[in-house]
Amino acid sequence: MSRFTHQVASYWQQMLSVMRNEFRSIFTDAGVELILVLALIIYATVYSLAYGPQVLRNVPIGVIDECRTPTSRSLIETFNAGPNTYVAYNPTNMEEARELFFGRKIYGIVYIPSDYEKNLLGGSQANVAIYVDASYFLMYRQVFQEVVTSIGTTGAMVEFQRLIAKGADIPQAQATSQPVIYQSHNLFNPYLGYGTFVMPAIIMVIIQQTMLIGIGMIGGTWREFGLYRKLCPPNRKRMSTLPIVMGKALVYGMIYAVTTFYILGLHYRLFHFPMNGATSTILVFMLVYLAACIFLGIAISTLFRYRENSLLLLLWTSIPLLMLSGVSYPREGIPDWLFNFGQIFPSSHGVDAFIRIQTMGASLSEVLPEIRMLCILTLIYGGLACIGIHFVIDRAAKDTPVKSLKK
Repeated sequence: MSRFTHQVASYWQQMLSVMRNEFRSIFTDAGVELILVLALIIYATVYSLAYGPQVLRNVPIGVIDECRTPTSRSLIETFNAGPNTYVAYNPTNMEEARELFFGRKIYGIVYIPSDYEKNLLGGSQANVAIYVDASYFLMYRQVFQEVVTSIGTTGAMVEFQRLIAKGADIPQAQATSQPVIYQSHNLFNPYLGYGTFVMPAIIMVIIQQTMLIGIGMIGGTWREFGLYRKLCPPNRKRMSTLPIVMGKALVYGMIYAVTTFYILGLHYRLFHFPMNGATSTILVFMLVYLAACIFLGIAISTLFRYRENSLLLLLWTSIPLLMLSGVSYPREGIPDWLFNFGQIFPSSHGVDAFIRIQTMGASLSEVLPEIRMLCILTLIYGGLACIGIHFVIDRAAKDTPVKSLKK
């Protein structure tokens, strides 16, 4: 047997040993199994159920009607006509309305003054005050949009009736009371659903974070119990770097291939999220994205001496990474240095590419810059993983293990 063939056979034997041990470590450790196998499914399901209604409906508001006329009552009826708001209370004064507002019984107040009908029908400007809870943006948007639209529609109807009373014909009155008619087309998210907006980004971040934490826990276990020496073949003094890295990467790749297949297939259909991307484009993207996340996880795992370190040091990074991706907060509002820092993580490129593919239907060529960056990160983190594993193996070869592997 030639030296090259012998080396290949040795690498193959070591890689299979690593893969067997990795599968055993994952599926005999409840904590790691929960994070690496089940967390993606659990988190995606919980978030999707929470955002299942997609659009916030029936937000309670209070209306103070100082006018108490048929005109003001007609305006109040329009607030109940739409799906976004309903008049839950009719407080008699602002003090009562303030108590309801701060008691979280209503999320908006509409104040109709006593001279509302007089000014409206007399041709003068009628004022209506709106107080909306801006601490909760979804509530704010629904209340403000519904109330302003209702007031605008009411004003246009009054103007139309006034023109008809003055002798104008119907087309002329319509053109004067509503000079511009616009048509709104909501692309890629026709119902303006919050779940459709946020879930693609959350899924990409969950994939990365569960992988980093889970791989970090396994890496800490390897060092804590001296597995780098225990798995070394009898005829070798130490394990080789490449079989360890590739063996680990293949195990995690197989596990996440199954979970992401469920998420992007069945889960997306169950919750009616948009699926506009071509299957081939999604496969290429997910292959590169998973590879970048896996090698980043292996590289980081070499820094942990104990399994608990991974959970303690990485759990808090999920929300900052979601923000750095430019989804939860516009990229233009993030300082350049901070945004550029976020580009070293696969999630920043993965979130952007996945939204464009799956939600907007982008082709492979249109997301090629993001895929190219993920390939670069894969090479960089793959190299760092090999370097990290090499140093860990050297350290393990010099140290005498003080703990035995748990049965």
